[in-house]
Formats: sequence, structure tokens, C-alpha cells
Amino acid sequence: MAAAQQSVEPAVSVRDLSKRFGSTQALSAVTLSFARGEVHGLVGENGAGKSTLGKMIGGLYHPDTGELDVFGNRVRRWDIKRAQDAGVVLIAQELCLVPALTVAQNVFLGRERRTFGVLHSGLERRYQELERVCRFGLPPDVPVDRLSIADQQKVEIMRALARDARVIVMDEPTSSLTADETTRLHDIIGWLKSRGTTIIYVTHFLEDVLAHCDRVTVMRDGRVIRTADTARETKASLVEAMLGEPADMLLPERPPEPGGAPLVEMRDVYSGEAVRGVSLTVRPGEIVGLAGLVGSGRTEIARVLFGCEPADSGRIAFRGEEVRAASARASIARGMAMIPEDRRAQGLVLTRPAFENVTLPHLGGFSRMGVLARRAERAAVEELFERLGVRPRQVDGDISVYSGGNQQKVLFAKWLLGRPEFLILDEPTRGVDVGAKARIYQLIVDIATSGTGVLLISSELEEVVGLSHRVYLVRHGSLIGEVAAAETSVEVLLQRLFGVGDTPTTSTPSGNGEDQ
Repeated sequence: MAAAQQSVEPAVSVRDLSKRFGSTQALSAVTLSFARGEVHGLVGENGAGKSTLGKMIGGLYHPDTGELDVFGNRVRRWDIKRAQDAGVVLIAQELCLVPALTVAQNVFLGRERRTFGVLHSGLERRYQELERVCRFGLPPDVPVDRLSIADQQKVEIMRALARDARVIVMDEPTSSLTADETTRLHDIIGWLKSRGTTIIYVTHFLEDVLAHCDRVTVMRDGRVIRTADTARETKASLVEAMLGEPADMLLPERPPEPGGAPLVEMRDVYSGEAVRGVSLTVRPGEIVGLAGLVGSGRTEIARVLFGCEPADSGRIAFRGEEVRAASARASIARGMAMIPEDRRAQGLVLTRPAFENVTLPHLGGFSRMGVLARRAERAAVEELFERLGVRPRQVDGDISVYSGGNQQKVLFAKWLLGRPEFLILDEPTRGVDVGAKARIYQLIVDIATSGTGVLLISSELEEVVGLSHRVYLVRHGSLIGEVAAAETSVEVLLQRLFGVGDTPTTSTPSGNGEDQ
């Protein structure tokens, strides 16, 4: 994409902007400008400050020091409402919707039309006008709490478009979207650019930055490293700038092929309409992938296996013994653990410090006669934070302001503290940058090498193929096949998942890596 023409007066500019959260310096004297009508990428490791900068421009955070200019006007007082009134809209990575309201009500929230104080409806007509642009296919009258995370992400995007924004900050907007939906979003970005809208695009997908952004700014440790036209950058050059050194972007070597009896087994398990006759096995030290399109039932299978959802029929066994009283609490007691898809809503307690999030499921091991041994608790967490490279290292840090990658590492620490025999990973690298991904990949391999069985769910098929020993293919809540990861490719999996030349079959728990 050719670089955008710089206007004399940028849409947004910041000068010597700094922000601190407790002892963490999130931004340090950042100076940067965003041209009118350009798509400007912000990249960097988790914790580099890119999301903090985006949220500051969008009015969610207020700078400690520095200056912010919007369309030539110096900002004195700034918050989300003032930003929106000025034509600046933030689409945050952490979704901010009203669960009980419908899709249309969320899209037009705060933009309802009134005459003499009387609220007018007409939302459905206005929604259909917007839908003709987006073509997301979301029904306007469905409450958003019934939608998947991916569909909720689309509601956030539509809400920004409904505000006729002149500047849109998109923080990881494609992290929950399918390939087709991502393509559609990029088409919308191109359309917005043609209208003169400025897009500030925060993402860890470097391919998207190179393909769709005019310029890209690399950040590291809260500072701007450089800004350049994307035509002058490559994926390797961006990674090197992000990390400060050349990086090996290859996946680590998968662990040796495991043997022995199954550690976990599902046989002909049904649960409502979401899980239909699923049979699978995972052996100790084995990484087994679940590959499927968004909405295929991957997460539902994992939740039934872990006991978060009931099984209507079928058999689930752990260490050869049938699981009869399934619940998350019972699964943890058996030696199972699960890192969920939505770390903020389902994995972390954002009002408690980092170390309490780690030790919460294991308090019995740190208490005697009902009294917690705080020193031992903190020491155990400090050791894990050192091992996993959590930043900041303070165990009593405010987890709500940690970057996505470091929140994910805290989740790993939470379950590794209990040394589980079986670990379910649902989208373990969602919203995580290249550097943090490489560390998480190695961590997953190390976990399996230690003898822990791993069930891996990821929308990034490269992860599934590169890390797993075997892969089960999921479509409409059923398993349609099983393949040896070393003998397949992402292209082949996509063809199977889309039903190209494939006849659906129900797999059997052979565990031998052969295609069913």
C-alpha cells in the first residue's frame, strides 16, 4: 500500500506523552503524529505501550505529562465522551458492551434520537443501513450476551462506525475474527480511509500491518523506536525492532512422540446441541490439537471435558477411571487445569493483585489452621514469575493494567503452581505479540515434555500444526477426522474444515495419529 500523503496538520499528534501505573512506566516521553486519512500501525511486544497510547488517544486514560493535539486543537480535558464528541472513537481489546441490551441498542448506545426529550426508535432501520456497509450478518434484536466473542467484536466495530468517527483507534480488532471476517474488516478500513478517516491500528498480526497500513510505528518499553512507511519494512525487520535483536520466528520442536495408555478419554459424548458424539484421547506428554472454524464447537468440547458444562451422555475418563461427578472444582482436584478463551472474564480476578490470582485455586497448600502463609505464597509466585518472564515482576502488581501477554503468563503461572497432569489451552496466544508467543510456545512444549497432557485449541492453525502431535478436526460440534500434525499442513486442514473434498465422519479414539 502506498504511503499516505502527510497533511500539513495531522489528525492527532502527541508530544512527550508519559504514563505510569503504580511502579510501572507504561509510556516514556512519546512523540508521534497520525496523518489525516492514513492507516497507521502500532506494533510492539506486550507491555511496549502501544495499547496504552491508543487508550490515551481514545480518552480512556489521561497522561501524566505531555501534550495531545486533535485536529489542531490542544486537548486540556479529555475523556471518552469528549473524545467521541471530537470524532475520536476507541475500539478496545477488552469489549465494553451492555450484555442485556440488543445488538442494535449497543451499536447506537448514547446516539439514540430524541425530540423534546422523547426517545424515538427507528433503530432497526438505522441498523440495516449500517449493516449494508459492514455485512456482518448480525441480527439487530438479539441480546449481546448470547453472542460469541467474535460476534461481540463485530458489535464494537459497528458502534464505532455508527458514530461517524474521524479517528478510530482499533486495539487488536481481528483477534476474535475468522479469516473471512478479517478480510471484510480490512475492506471496511479501506473504505473508511477513502473517506478521510484516520485508523490507528494496534495489532500483533504483522502481516496485516504490512498489507494494510501506510505507516508503522514500533514501540518498545514504553518508547517509540521508529516510524516508517510499511513499504520499507518486512516482518523480520519489525520483529528485530520490537525485540531489540534478531528473533527466530520458528516454532520450537515438538516433544518426543509419547506412548502409554490414555490420560484423558472422551467416548461418544453429547452435550446439548454444541457437542455431538465426540470421542478423543490425550496421552501423558502429548499435545493434541482441536482445529475448527470459529463457532465449530471447540471451546464447548473443552468445557464439557473440564466439567464446566454437563455431558448429557457418553463417557469421560481420567487416568482410566470414569468421571461421574463432573465439575470444574472436581477436575482441578483430579489434576486437571484449563486456561480459558477469555482471560479477563473467565480466567482472572481483575480486582485482586497478581499473586492472589496465581494462588487462588491452591490456597489449601499455603494455609495452616485457616491462616495463610503469605511469605511462602509470595515466594512461590516470585519463582514462577521469574521462570515465565512476567513483567512487571512485582507479585502484588495490579493485574488489570498488565499487558495481554503478561496477563496470559499469569494465567499459566496460576495453573503451573498446581503441577497439573492435564492442561487445556483455549486460544493461549490470543492478543499476544510475536516475542511473547515464542515464549508461550516454548512453555507449552516444556509442559508436555515434563509429562503433562495438553489439549490445544487455537484459531491460528500454524500453532496447531506446529505444536501438536495429533489434531482432531471439529465441525458443527462433531469430530470429522484425526490427522498426524507432522504429516499435514495448514492448507490441508483448511480444506477439510471448509468441507472441500471431505466426507464428514465420526472419529474414534485411536490415538495413533492416523487420519480417520
